[in-house]
This record gives sequence, structure tokens and C-alpha cells, in this order.
Amino acid sequence: MESSILLRPYSSPSLTLLPPPLPHQYKISRKNLNFKSTNLSVKASVNGINSVVTLLDYGAGNVRSIRNAIRVLGHEIKDVLTPEDILNADRLIFPGVGAFAAAMDFLNQNGMAEALCRYIENDRPFLGICLGLQLLFDSSEEKGTVKGLGLIPGVVGRFDSSHGARVPHIGWNALQIKKDSEILEDVDGQHVYFVHSYRAMPSNANNEWISSTCNYGDDFIASIKRGNVHAVQFHPEKSGDVGLSILKRFLHSKSSISKRPTQGNASKLAKRVIVQNLPGCFSQFALVTHWVRNLGKPVELARQYYQDGADEVSFLNITAFRDFPLGDLPMLKVLRLASENVFVPLTVGGGIRDFTDANGRHYTSLEVASEYFRSGADKISIGSDAVYAAEEYLRTGVKTGKSSLEQISRVYGNQAVVVSIDPRRVYLKTPEKIEFKAVKITNPGPNGEEYAWYQCTVSGGREGRPIGAFELAKAVEELGAGEILLNCIDCDGQGKGFDIDLIKLISDAVSIPVIASSGAGKPEHFSEVFEKTNASAALAAGIFHRNEVPIQAVKKHLSKEGIEVRTNVATSLTQAVQPSTI
Repeated sequence: MESSILLRPYSSPSLTLLPPPLPHQYKISRKNLNFKSTNLSVKASVNGINSVVTLLDYGAGNVRSIRNAIRVLGHEIKDVLTPEDILNADRLIFPGVGAFAAAMDFLNQNGMAEALCRYIENDRPFLGICLGLQLLFDSSEEKGTVKGLGLIPGVVGRFDSSHGARVPHIGWNALQIKKDSEILEDVDGQHVYFVHSYRAMPSNANNEWISSTCNYGDDFIASIKRGNVHAVQFHPEKSGDVGLSILKRFLHSKSSISKRPTQGNASKLAKRVIVQNLPGCFSQFALVTHWVRNLGKPVELARQYYQDGADEVSFLNITAFRDFPLGDLPMLKVLRLASENVFVPLTVGGGIRDFTDANGRHYTSLEVASEYFRSGADKISIGSDAVYAAEEYLRTGVKTGKSSLEQISRVYGNQAVVVSIDPRRVYLKTPEKIEFKAVKITNPGPNGEEYAWYQCTVSGGREGRPIGAFELAKAVEELGAGEILLNCIDCDGQGKGFDIDLIKLISDAVSIPVIASSGAGKPEHFSEVFEKTNASAALAAGIFHRNEVPIQAVKKHLSKEGIEVRTNVATSLTQAVQPSTI
């Protein structure tokens, strides 16, 4: 897979001090590995647990959040620069993000694969996250058949969407604990955050590794444990207080950590309540001379939303730096600061596209997105650029691979790309008079019209385009979008409820998750959209920003209506992540 992400060069020195091998029952086969030949051995820790955590960051995706979580838990970070750094690690965390094939190429080409296997074979403290779990298996079907590390029997395959499961699997889901695992002691009955399209399935061959499963259409492997080796498919660094507890138990597994009483009753994928930081929060960034003074406001709001129980926080970037996105220091700084205290997913949208600066230097949208990911964003939201790409695709039937949507999803996976659709109603007397998909609407138009089609817009709703929301949604799904954020312009700011007709139209048309946006004014509007449509999440801004409706009031109402939501609320950071005495 081609990627413009720059990776650091690594070397493969000869190492010494080989510790005793694993007992027979922990022996692992590496039959599938294709290494460069190296002469490696392992240096054992002599001082036991210390404050340094070794991080294997191979250069893709948002790794800032796991770094922040490690630091806030009281640990320093040592980056892996050579295979020797892996073998000398006291505790190793591998937060894999991106594509399976690209990660394996990197590990093999830099001598990391053999070092990683040797480290795990010797039962050293290891935590793999997401792709860091998948790479342990025999192979993946993500791009044909790609060999993995071969430590755990099994093939990583794509979720089956034929039975109604939306792919990617995005959101807060429940675990079924299969065996004791120190790091999961606080997780029973709680939701954790997943975002992935591929998974490994349980089998007789890998059953002894499995510590928990999760159900999404079928039961898949959510975590593994063998000795000191752990790996999880979900993201603890994005799973709020529960996730921080998991990381804390891995880092302090030999200390006495009090067990919090389990209060949750998680049983399945929860509906998400997403908060968008209001555009007004960023309007003060229009002048560079003012941005430092006003930076704290959106950061503090994001932290408050997190502590109030928001499942995700979304930033809409409307600064005056659109002609030079990589010069948008305020937005990048907001992401970096917010990710230090917000341990749920962060999405940013606005201005992520190809551009050429004043010196004639061309930047691809992939390069722009990469900088936002490395600054703390988990997902990128694309608006107008996705509309133009969809129009071209529908006109030619050709996927050029050059659009921002295609570039970013190809490298980071479609789960990292949200397409924001901003349609407005165009009323019709009959549905036959328009080439776009029309629906019968619940509330007649101003002249008694019973039908409408939804015209997509660009430039913040200022310009209508010759494409409908239905057609756009289908096209961007094919081009690689992993999620759709659906904003009905007619409902925005009205507080009268979501456009149920629009959301039902789009959520029934695609097999990727749909986020309902625009129009929420009270908790009943959230239950209505979840009961009447297939929306996976609902987003609001003003009612939360002005504290007209607390986030927890929405969640309590949803729970009362029998709609599963994540109930865990973050405690203050000093309480949630204060390290235990070792």
C-alpha cells in the first residue's frame, strides 16, 4: 500500500543477555513470519517495574492519546528506535493504527517483527491495541492475504454486513469476560470504545488465548491474555475512565489497586451522544494575534463535555486559515491540548483537502489529515470536497483514488473518515418530477407539498449542488467513507427535533454508521431519532453548550426508554488517573 507518511529509519544491532525461554505451554510458532535475518537476543529487566513505558509507534494514526494517557498515569515514554529497544523494554505498548499490510511491512523491513515475537515469546509485559492485537494472528484478509506475526492461530477478516451489521464497527460496546485478566477487572458491565472493520474470530485453536469477546453480528475476539501478554481490539485510551483503569492495571499490575464497584449494565452496542463544540468557539481565532488568548475556551469546553459523559467530541474548524490548513496553528493546538484531558474520540472537520501554499508547495489532503491525526484527532470529517468527489464518481463511474476521501481512507482505514452531508429540503408535488431520490414527508411543505428531495450543499450551505443526499451517501460509501454526519439545514438551530424523514432515508440506504445532527431541543428528540431510524449516534451543539439540556439528562431519558447508552461518567482527572503507590 502506498503511503506518504514519513517513517523513521531503524537499525538492527546485535544484542546480548538472553533470558530463559518460555515454559513449554507458552511456546509460540512463527511459521508465517518473513523476516530480514537478524541476530537478536533479549535483555531482561533487572529492576522490575519502573516509570518508563516503551512505545512502539510505527508512524501512523493518532498515537498522541495513548501517549497522554500514559503520561497522565505517571509514566515516562521511551520510543522504539531499534529492535534492541523492544527487547530491552520493561513494559511494551503497541498501539497499532492503520492498515495491516503497511504495519507488517514496516515491522519486517526494520527488523522489528522478530524482536517483537522474541519479546512476547519470553512472556514479557506487552499490551497491543487494535491493530496491535490483529498483527499477532496468522494473517489478515484486509488487502488480499497478508501474513501476520503468527503468534496466535487465526485469520483477521472483515465484519459480515450481510445480516445488518454496520461496518465499520464504531462505538461503545460491551465485553463478555471469558477468563480472569488483571487488566479487565473494572470492565465487567461497562462499555469500551471500538473502531474497526476487521476482527479475529474465536476458534478451538486460539481459545486458550481469549480473555474476552464482544458481539457485533457474531462474537469476535475483544481481548487476549497469556501470561504477561495482553492485547485488546478496543481503544482503552478512548474508553474514558474505564479505559484509563485498564491501562493503569497494565502499568501497575503488581501494585494494589482498589476495585471500583461495577455500576454498569452494558450488554450491546450503545447509541452514542456526540457533542459538537460550537463554531462560535472558534470564531475568535480569526486573527492570529488573538488565538493564544482564546485557546482555552474550546479546550475547557471539550474537557467539560467529556466529564459530563459525552461519547465523542466533534470540532468544527471555521478559522481564517482555510488557504493554508497546515498553518492552522489554533486548531492543531486545540487538538493537542484537548487530547491531554479528553479520553473519548475527537473528530475535526473543515478545510482538510489538497492545497498549494504561497510558495508553490503542493500538499495532499493525506498530508494535511496526517498532521491532524498526529495532533490528536481520531476521525477526520470531510464536507464540500467529498461532494465534488462524489459528483465526479457518479459522472464517470471511475474511482481515481485522488480525492481526499479516497486518499485518507486508503491509508488510515475508512473508520477514520466521516463525510458531513448538509442537505436542504426541496419540496415536490409529486416524486416523478425529479431525477433524485424523493420521499413522502411527514409534515407537508409550505404549499401543501407531500414530497421532497434533499439537495446537497457546499461552502457551509451557501451553494446548492446538483446531487441529492441519497445519491451522495451511496457514492461516498463506495469511495471509502466510514461514517456519515447528516445535518439538515432546515432543522439547524430550530430545537424542534431531527429531520426523521431524511435520517431514515439515509440510514436505510447505507451500511455504514449514520450520525443524526441538527434540530435537537430536548431529550425526547434523541429517543425519537433512535426509535424511528437506524441512526447509530445523535449530535447536538447549542443545547449542550448553553446547558439547556445536560448530557446526562439525555442519557437518563434514553435509558428509561430502553435504549442502551454508555452510563459511565468521567471523574475528575486527579481522581480518575491518580497513580497508585507501587
